[in-house]
Amino acid sequence: MKACGPDALMRPSRDPAGWTAEDMAASGDWLHVLTDRERAEVHAAVEAALSRGLHFLAIDREAFPLAGFGATLADIRRELLYGRGFVLFRGLGIDPADRRRAALAFWGIAMHLGDGALTQNAKGHVLGHVRDIGETRGNVLQRGPYSREALPYHCDCCDLAGLCCIHPAKRGGGSAIISSVAVHNEMLESRPELVEALTHPVGRDRRGEVPPGMDGWYAIPVFNVHNGWFSASIEPTYIGSAERFPGAPRRTKLQREAIEEVLRICEARRFAMEFLPGDIQFVNSHVTFHTRSAYEDHDAPERKRHLFRIWLKCLDGRPLPHWFYDRHGPRGAVDRPGGIVGPGTVPVAPLEAG
Repeated sequence: MKACGPDALMRPSRDPAGWTAEDMAASGDWLHVLTDRERAEVHAAVEAALSRGLHFLAIDREAFPLAGFGATLADIRRELLYGRGFVLFRGLGIDPADRRRAALAFWGIAMHLGDGALTQNAKGHVLGHVRDIGETRGNVLQRGPYSREALPYHCDCCDLAGLCCIHPAKRGGGSAIISSVAVHNEMLESRPELVEALTHPVGRDRRGEVPPGMDGWYAIPVFNVHNGWFSASIEPTYIGSAERFPGAPRRTKLQREAIEEVLRICEARRFAMEFLPGDIQFVNSHVTFHTRSAYEDHDAPERKRHLFRIWLKCLDGRPLPHWFYDRHGPRGAVDRPGGIVGPGTVPVAPLEAG
């Protein structure tokens, strides 16, 4: 692995993930439409897993063989980690009413892209659900996936974040992404003092999901460079509520302005993506910010907006500074940072939200 250029703090990043919306609108490389053969391979692997009675947590790359598609997924994995940083799969051909088969197809593809699924909450969900269950992110003990509210541009606590659309919303709920590399470079050109402010740690709220022996907050700079590789981390909702903890760092005036400028650029330069039933999106959290608009749901429970979610770790992912590891435990105790745990968290893969 070789760094893509002389990346260093306060210098323009030459990372290959530094695309623009115009670049992506002119290119179809980010969209992978499954061929008949690829689709057949996935469904055959699903049936094989079902016939063996395999639980999700027992299914890894070897237990979900994809003879031809697997090689393509290996190439896409490299593009996710060290290239463009996102992909949209289309044409999987799932039955939304058959949750188990749909989830197994999503899980199996994910296992070819990552080196294991991470828990997404203290309940231990490795198969997560993005579905409105009446929560609000304004509650400091809740998070965004369980509401219909708009979410600010953010990134997830993992190397690769995946979504599989089971049902879209009646109206709204659109996805948009942006290269955090491109955001950094634009800010550096116009407001370098704001970029500098975000190279210092910013507090984040764990929202009540606290690993044993750790504080209810942690701190990570928004913009980072480590071993020549860029990474970025922003979570405006959790940054905003972190200061409820007396020990958490307070944002400076420049940091507050800088975060607002990040969000302004994101909205102005975003790349919108429509989710159709069966679509699967993966993004590299370290070089991509993503958002979701507010939405109106269908009345019928079986038609309500519902996406499966998975967080993946990749042991050969881009180098990350110590802040990312410190979030999870003592130095040297974490093979790859990511996931959310609480006291007694045990991984589970529920087929329904809750």
